[in-house]
Amino acid sequence: MTASSAFRYLRHGAPTVGAFLASCGWQSPISSSSCEMPTERKPVGFHPDAQGDYHKLFPKRQLFQPRVEYPLWDQNWDNRHPVSTDDPEEDRKRARHLRKEGVTRHIILVRHGQYDETDKDDSKRILTPLGREQAHLTGIRLREMLEGANEEFGPCNIKVVRVSNLARAKETAEIIASHLSGVEYAGPDPDLNEGYPCHTIPGSKASDSNIKKLDDSHPRLEAAFQKIFYRAPPPPEPMDSTNDKTNRKDQMKIKHEYEIIVCHANVIRYFLCRALQIPPEAWLRLSTFNCSLTYLAIRPTGTVSCRMLGDIGHIPYGKTTFSMHPGFNW
Repeated sequence: MTASSAFRYLRHGAPTVGAFLASCGWQSPISSSSCEMPTERKPVGFHPDAQGDYHKLFPKRQLFQPRVEYPLWDQNWDNRHPVSTDDPEEDRKRARHLRKEGVTRHIILVRHGQYDETDKDDSKRILTPLGREQAHLTGIRLREMLEGANEEFGPCNIKVVRVSNLARAKETAEIIASHLSGVEYAGPDPDLNEGYPCHTIPGSKASDSNIKKLDDSHPRLEAAFQKIFYRAPPPPEPMDSTNDKTNRKDQMKIKHEYEIIVCHANVIRYFLCRALQIPPEAWLRLSTFNCSLTYLAIRPTGTVSCRMLGDIGHIPYGKTTFSMHPGFNW
């Protein structure tokens, strides 16, 4: 089967992923139905009753398990996927209307600026002068998104700035918010505080302290993910079509909503893996520099894409840091 015929086969609807792979001559090493979507939805996340260790690395109960087998996509990942009408044509009409008229949610995750790491007291772990400058540069970039750079780029409908409850994030968010006139600045959310989201692979055998740390941190970070990441409610009725240019702009603003989340490196890395349905144990393979932007779009149909990952284009090379490390030579 050629690449083009494979694409047409998938586009027009293969019965299952397993059937498509079989048509290419691939045989499953597990079973002929291993790629089938499950008939029952199992719980997502940790399974507290699991016994034993995972490859002698950490307890199996702390292995993150998806509802569907990787790399299949869980369409109902946020428990908001429309229930089928049992009429294929009606389902297609609803899906087309949703894609055309639904709201896309844009989540921009911002890591805090560089801060003083020499003290354990959070109230003293404040931004360095460079960290404050990084935050100002980030605020200027986000203001440009809010106002629009020109006729072609913008403006963007930034609804709210959210922030963790740690000093370095709150200071960063306050500086950013000072550049965003008319945007809601939500109160600090402790669920967004830095933490240990998952064990890491590759990695060595987990220590007792890391096992306990994960038991403490993971439920909070998973709750934060579920609070922030979800598709928008479906549109109640079709929007009126019009040739009026101003009205079209208003419709585009309504159909795109932006939230800015100022938080921490581990939190951002975990959120990215969860949103893209990548094994969360991969989180430490990613790096996010101070005041970098990681930007995900959640379509009204529930698909998720990463548009930026650790973007620091707004920060000059000489002002770029990863924690206390300047530049890239570390």
